[in-house]
Amino acid sequence: MNLPAISHVPFGKDAYMIKEDTLVVVLKAAKGDLKKVSLFFGDRVDIHKEVQVNEVPMELTGSDELYDYFECIVSSPLTRICYYFQIEDFFSVSLFYSEYGFTEQMNRQRIEYFQYPYLRREDMIEMPEWTKDMVMYQIFPDSFASGKGGISGESKVIKESINESSGSSETDGVVEYRSNLGGNIKGIVENLDYIEDLGANCIYINPIFKANSYHKYDTVDYMDIDPCFGTIDDFKTLVKAAHKRGIKIILDGVFNHCGPDFFAFKDVLKKGKESKYVDWFYKLRFPIETKPYPNYEAFAYVASMPKLNTGNPEVLEYCCNVGRFWIRECGIDGWRMDVANEINHEFFREFKKAIRAENPDSFLIGEIWENSENWLLGDQFDSTMNYTFISVCKEFFAEESINVQQFDEKIQKMIHRYPYPVSLAQMNFLDTHDVGRFLSFCHGDERKLELALAFMMCAPGIPSIFYGDEKAMEGLEEWEYRRPMEWDRQTSVFDFYKKWTHIRKGSKALSRGNYRTEYIDNENRVYAFSRQYEDEKKTVIFNASEKQVCLNLGKNVNCAPWSVAILE
Repeated sequence: MNLPAISHVPFGKDAYMIKEDTLVVVLKAAKGDLKKVSLFFGDRVDIHKEVQVNEVPMELTGSDELYDYFECIVSSPLTRICYYFQIEDFFSVSLFYSEYGFTEQMNRQRIEYFQYPYLRREDMIEMPEWTKDMVMYQIFPDSFASGKGGISGESKVIKESINESSGSSETDGVVEYRSNLGGNIKGIVENLDYIEDLGANCIYINPIFKANSYHKYDTVDYMDIDPCFGTIDDFKTLVKAAHKRGIKIILDGVFNHCGPDFFAFKDVLKKGKESKYVDWFYKLRFPIETKPYPNYEAFAYVASMPKLNTGNPEVLEYCCNVGRFWIRECGIDGWRMDVANEINHEFFREFKKAIRAENPDSFLIGEIWENSENWLLGDQFDSTMNYTFISVCKEFFAEESINVQQFDEKIQKMIHRYPYPVSLAQMNFLDTHDVGRFLSFCHGDERKLELALAFMMCAPGIPSIFYGDEKAMEGLEEWEYRRPMEWDRQTSVFDFYKKWTHIRKGSKALSRGNYRTEYIDNENRVYAFSRQYEDEKKTVIFNASEKQVCLNLGKNVNCAPWSVAILE
C-alpha cells in the first residue's frame, strides 16, 4: 500500500458542503492502489464516551495520471462531524486513516479523527442559479458589429478635453480614444436575435469603458462608456434588450492597472511626489521613466498600463464603487476581472461583497491561467477562466498528440482540483481574445473543431464561444484572431454550434450532472463518459479518428469517423 500517496485535507476540495445537511468527502490515493474505501462518521460532540459511527462506502469517481479519487456523500442531521477512513488494497491489507495517521485498529480518540467542526450555511459554496444553465458568448466589441449583420471596418480617433473626461480642473490636455474596426454597442443590440438564435444566454463583453487603445485595457474613466462604442444610454438599452431575451451581461473589469490618462496617474505625472495619488500606484519610483521600460510597476512592462495599488483602501473603495455602479445603474449581471492573479486576495473579497450587496445573484469570474484553488474558496471568485481546458482539448482534438487515456487523465485531474460545484462553474472555452483560434490549431479541419465544441458542451463547466468561432473564423496572431466578424460567411459550423448549444441547455445532466469515464479505446481513439443528474443520464461517445468504429455500451453504437453520439 502506497501510504505517502494517500491524502485528505478537511475543507477545500476534499470536504465541502453542497447543502446545509450534506457533505462531500474525497480521498486521494495512488492510482490502482486501493480496492475499497469506506468513510466512518459520527457526532464530534456525541454524549457517549465512544462516538457512534455510520459507514458510507466511497466511490472511485475518476483517475488521473498518478492518483485515484474516491468520493462519498454524507447526508445527516448532524451539524458537527468527525470521521475517518478504512482503506483496503488488492492484497487484503486493511488500515484506518485519520488525522492521527494510519493504524491497524481504530482505537484513537475522537479529537484525533478528521474534523468538520460545524456545517454552517455561510461556508457553503453556492453559485447563482442562472449560471448553472449558462452558455456564454464572448464579444470583442471593436470587432463584432456596427449594425445588423455587419461591421463598418472603419477606424476612428475621438479627441476629448481631459477636464471633460476626468471631471477635474486640476489637469489639462487632450485624451484620444481609438477604434480599429468600428464595432460598437448598438451593433451588439442589433444582433441580439443572432446571439439568441445561436443559443447563448449570457454575453461577456471585453472592456467598454473610456480608454486610449482599441482593446480598451488601458482605462481612462471607469464610470463612462468609450465614445467609440457609444454612450451609457446605449449600454442601458443593450442590457434591457438582452434581459428581455433572457440573456445576461458580464463586463470586463480592469483593476490591476489603468491607462496613462487615468486622472490619478495624470496627477502623478504632473505633480510627482507631491501628488495625493502617489499611493494609488504600486511601487512608483521618481523621477518616473517610461523608456526603454517603465521604472515603475506596470502590466507586463507596458509603460501605458501603470499598476494600481489595490491594497490601498482608497483604491479599493474606488474600484468597489465602480463594481456597484454598473450593476445599480445599468443592471449588469456580473464581472470578469482582468489579470486577477496579480491583485491581492483581500481586494476580491471586498469586491465580491460590494457587488453582492447590489445584486445577490451577481457572478464574478477571474482571469487566472493556472490552478486557481486559492481564489475559489467561496470568498473571492465564483469562477475562473479555464485555460487548462483549452490546452487539453488542443492536445487531443487538434494536435492528436495525446491518446484517449491521457486525455481522460488530464480531464479528471482538471475536474478534481476544485470542489465539484466550482468545477461546474469554470469558464470553459476553445479560444479567447488572448489566444489563437482553435480552428487554426486544427489546420482548418472543421471536424476537429466540431468535436471539441461538442465536448465543451457536454463537459462540466460553463461553455463559452468566442465571437466568430461559429463562423469558422481562424487566426493565430492578435490581428488575425481579433479580425472583424465575418457576418456574410455561410458555414455548416454555425448549424453544428447551434445544435449543441441547444442540446446543452436542454439537459440538466450535461449542465449539472456528475462525470464518469465509461469507455477508453486508445487504438481507435474512442472515448465515452456519462453525466447524471437525478434521474437523467447521458452517455456521450466520441470517435476522434478516421475509422468507423462499432462498440457496445448497453446497446450497439456505430461511430462514424470524427463523430459524437449521445445515448439516453
